[in-house]
Amino acid sequence: MRVTQSMLSNNMLRNLNSSYGKMSNYQNMLTSGRKFNKPSEDPVAAVVGMGYRVDLGKNEQYQRNLSTANSWLDSTDSAFNEVGSALTRVKELIVQAANDTNGKERQKINAEMKQIKESLRDVGNTQIAGNYIFSGTHVDQPLYTDKISPQNPAITTLGKEKNIEIDVFDGIRMSVNTPGAELFGELDDFMAHVIATLDDDTKTSDEVSAALGLQVTDGGGATIPALDSIHEKTLKLQADVGARQNRVELMGNRLKIGEEHATKQMSLNEDTEYPETITNMVTQESIHQAALSVGAKIIQQTLVDFIR
Repeated sequence: MRVTQSMLSNNMLRNLNSSYGKMSNYQNMLTSGRKFNKPSEDPVAAVVGMGYRVDLGKNEQYQRNLSTANSWLDSTDSAFNEVGSALTRVKELIVQAANDTNGKERQKINAEMKQIKESLRDVGNTQIAGNYIFSGTHVDQPLYTDKISPQNPAITTLGKEKNIEIDVFDGIRMSVNTPGAELFGELDDFMAHVIATLDDDTKTSDEVSAALGLQVTDGGGATIPALDSIHEKTLKLQADVGARQNRVELMGNRLKIGEEHATKQMSLNEDTEYPETITNMVTQESIHQAALSVGAKIIQQTLVDFIR
């Protein structure tokens, strides 16, 4: 086979263009920090990278959901703390009101009872970002509607005993609210009964004690079964909130670990290995310079060179 001068020239030009292309790719990798800039350059790595991005996107959404869950649970826990403190004060006031020596102070005690009742109603209508946290799935409706519209009943329960669930991980949903219609309904009824009882100045201490179920224990303490039952129910609900707060914290840690893992794997899949890329670029530059040098020697001189 005869090798012509044009064949040598064409091969040399083709190889030089290929060398320029390789150096260009290495330069792009160094400047962009990525192994490839178009999916066509490495389809397999591009598909794998898309998977990691989907995982990171879902992880980010789950973390936002956990933030929402934390807000709801923290507010619910604080609300139950307020209820517990109020019930403790109610018990103290009932004991005082049942003492004959405080008979003349009963109206003052009852005035404080009325304020506590209103305070408990305010707690029942606690909101987060405009959502009522104790109204079940009816977050746009207050638990105590008469606080907003006096002509409505004091408290409505229809549809307000349902849980609000959000996704916190693949296939894992968590309830973020605590329906409060039952608890606050009992509270409202009990406080109304206490206020009506203390409003009657003719009642003796024994009659007040009997009406409110006040019992003195052998150790000198006092029990009020109806009130103690409500308090116990509040503590159980608060314990459930605390357990869910712990779970949210654990899920948050799990999501952070997952985020770190996905980010690391995506970096290994796409990010440029600078030492390796720089070495390859320097090697390719050396090859290119050698090709230019050899090409200059094998290309025959032109007629002009002979005329010179």
